[in-house]
Amino acid sequence: MSKVIKLKLTFLLFCMPFFANAQWVKHSFKVMGTLSQVEFWLDESTNVFDDPSNELDISHSKKAQRLIAAVEQEMFRIDRQMSPYKKQSELSLINREAANKAVIISAELFDLLKTAQHISAMSDGAFDITYASIGYQYNYREKTRPSQSSIIKALPAINYTAITLNKEQSTVHFTHQGIKIDLGGIAKGYAVKRCLSLLKNAGIKHALVSAGGDTGLLGDRHGRPWLVGIKHPRAEHKTAVNIPLENEAISTSGDYERYFIEDGIRYHHIINPKTGDSARKVVSVSVIGQDPTYVDALSTTVFVKGLVEGMALINKLPDFEAIIIDNQRRLHYSRGLQQ
Repeated sequence: MSKVIKLKLTFLLFCMPFFANAQWVKHSFKVMGTLSQVEFWLDESTNVFDDPSNELDISHSKKAQRLIAAVEQEMFRIDRQMSPYKKQSELSLINREAANKAVIISAELFDLLKTAQHISAMSDGAFDITYASIGYQYNYREKTRPSQSSIIKALPAINYTAITLNKEQSTVHFTHQGIKIDLGGIAKGYAVKRCLSLLKNAGIKHALVSAGGDTGLLGDRHGRPWLVGIKHPRAEHKTAVNIPLENEAISTSGDYERYFIEDGIRYHHIINPKTGDSARKVVSVSVIGQDPTYVDALSTTVFVKGLVEGMALINKLPDFEAIIIDNQRRLHYSRGLQQ
């Protein structure tokens, strides 16, 4: 979406309708520690990949089942590869061995790490996947956090420039022994992007794919925009604002996703790489743009930077917009949305 954006914001608590027509297919499932959803318009032109059975008249229901299965499989594949919680994942291998030697990794993961580094440099380190060097010491379910002395000791390991990527060898190496990385701020957006591409290649022209706070869209909702709600940060079942979108992606980062409160202070999963503590300048950030991967990472970036610096960054980027909810629960819009 360019800076000249023709979209109207509605503040109604609107529930997106679901067409009764059987051509709308909708499915939800859990993956990557969150609820994911796929919805698409299925018509006769949908090819559903190359059919190995050579069925010329594959049924509508079978087409839908194959597409749903393909989306699920892709999401779970990425989770198996990039989860820091799965011991056999490629990411876990990196965290175990990259501080001691260069580790050969897949081209896919290499490219995503390269993208993460680019966003880190662009954001002056507000986005940094090495935040996990301290982040792993937080346990939001058990309401535990690292001591200040532990944070001070681990802070030198939060440094994206200490990740060395070798394109020719397809390797990653950490130059600091204490580094751990986590792709929680970018992997879901990447997964959404991959699934949208899968659906598009199958001939789908109207679709929604979401994973937690990340949503990607193909086309419109068959004649009208998709209406994507931004969750109210302090009301579980309420929407703060709804955005009509087409062929866009939107990612929301909020301090209400994984958190606990201790002595009146909210400790949540969005860590400020500069402090090793939860970022607290705002309570919710939504970023809109064409690329789900970048949109995911930028919502985290802007959350860490806060209202003034975060909005200044977005206003410099021609292909992205943002909606920020500050600590007083006031809505703020980037320049393109104000138009």
